[in-house]
Amino acid sequence: MPKLTLDDIGDLRAYERERDQFRSDVIALKRRRRVPLGDFVTLLFENARSIRFQIQEMARAEKIISDEGIETELRVYNPLIPEPGQLCATLFIELTSKEALMEWLPQLVGIEASVALRLPDGELVRAVVDEEHGKQLTRAEITASVHYVRWELTDDQIARFERGPVSLVADHPRYAVEVPLADHTVAELAGDLRTGG
Repeated sequence: MPKLTLDDIGDLRAYERERDQFRSDVIALKRRRRVPLGDFVTLLFENARSIRFQIQEMARAEKIISDEGIETELRVYNPLIPEPGQLCATLFIELTSKEALMEWLPQLVGIEASVALRLPDGELVRAVVDEEHGKQLTRAEITASVHYVRWELTDDQIARFERGPVSLVADHPRYAVEVPLADHTVAELAGDLRTGG
């Protein structure tokens, strides 16, 4: 899948005309691509549509109208659109109180490097932390509540992924959990692996 360009991002007036329908479509898309992992970690597997929505909403909220401003957003978010053989996800630590954040964010340092996909034969395919985002988000004493990760799968691993079942795993010392991916999520992500997102 090609990365997004300026031509893919509507100006604010054009976006307002399509926003309600596009937002509704993306909410349905995210439902199929969002995977809760334990009590308060969630991964959203991104694709070009979810990233276009993110950029459009950022431009709308921050009133970004210049090509230069949109190009900056494209540079930030385009790496989250998977190429063939890849899956890309945003990892959210969803804590709702200051006390919970203060308790858990120091304990979850390294969580972004602790997620993996378990293929049907038990092989773990570990996530790779997006390098640019990792530089900004990784700290020794406290983690961020949002991280960007990706998986690189071989053709053989993709074939096994498609057959399923597949699980999403976190094996962090303070947060160990494994959840099966729903069949519809496996089917959705298999498309990303074959053709890009």
